Amino acid sequence: MRVNRFEPNPLGFVPRLISLLPLLTGVLILLLFLGGIQSVSDTTAAKQLESLETALSRSIAQCYAVEGMYPPSLKYLEEHYGLTYDRGKFLIDYQSVGANLMPEVTVLSIK
Repeated sequence: MRVNRFEPNPLGFVPRLISLLPLLTGVLILLLFLGGIQSVSDTTAAKQLESLETALSRSIAQCYAVEGMYPPSLKYLEEHYGLTYDRGKFLIDYQSVGANLMPEVTVLSIK
């Protein structure tokens, strides 16, 4: 029996689906990999924010312990206590209330 190349394929739906299985599996693996990368990225950003907040609190407390006053500005902490952070990723709102009152500090993540 001779099969004509131009006739419709006698294979049904299930064999076609089975032939696409490797491609579908590859796409699924790629999507899971990309989701995992995004999850790790989000966790890292949260840890960086937490680390910056801790560094700020420690620098403020150290300044008060050493000098007897709270730092007047964020720039003061950067110059005298070595505080550094990525300005492209974080925004710090530093409101000094007075020399003997704890400043109000808000750290925001920029996406």
